[in-house]
Amino acid sequence: MMNKAIAIAFMLGMSSQAAVVHAADPASDTVQTLQNGLLAIMKAGAPAGLSGRERLILPVIDRTFDIPLMTRLAVGPSWTSIGAADQAKLVSAFRDMTIAEYASNFDGYSGERFTMAAQVLTRGSDKLVRTTLISPGSNPESLNYRLRESGGKWKIIDVYYRNSISQLATRRSDFATVLKKGGAKALISHLEQLAAKPG
Repeated sequence: MMNKAIAIAFMLGMSSQAAVVHAADPASDTVQTLQNGLLAIMKAGAPAGLSGRERLILPVIDRTFDIPLMTRLAVGPSWTSIGAADQAKLVSAFRDMTIAEYASNFDGYSGERFTMAAQVLTRGSDKLVRTTLISPGSNPESLNYRLRESGGKWKIIDVYYRNSISQLATRRSDFATVLKKGGAKALISHLEQLAAKPG
């Protein structure tokens, strides 16, 4: 179960020049809210069903992720050439996909817990919150979050895993291929398919 979960999260190496701030940083609160939500759907598990877990995690995703910005960043430079109506559909489909993926991947509980680093790193105007997913009988997994302030609140814009590449960069590569073949409408359809069959 958890191998599927970590497949949707990637980590980007952190700059040695990053400034350090105290863990009381509000960015930490955002990540804590997400982790509490993930534990809740894990504990709800199979009895709740996929749709039940989606209903539980939906308000958490809306509160902790900047879905419009993530969509725009994942689409990349092509975003400015897409009409407003299709942009709105892309944001909606990206949100549905994100909710479905988390509800599908965090689908059971066997004693997992999250820990959070005592420091938050600052990278320019963004902040990086470092966490670890601890699963009994498995190696700890690093799950780190990049956040940016939006409307006075710190929201997640990327997820990173194992000193590798960002989730956002992976999505951008995938989306670019779809856009090249069929444009915005093809990407909307692609996201809708991912939301319908997550995991």
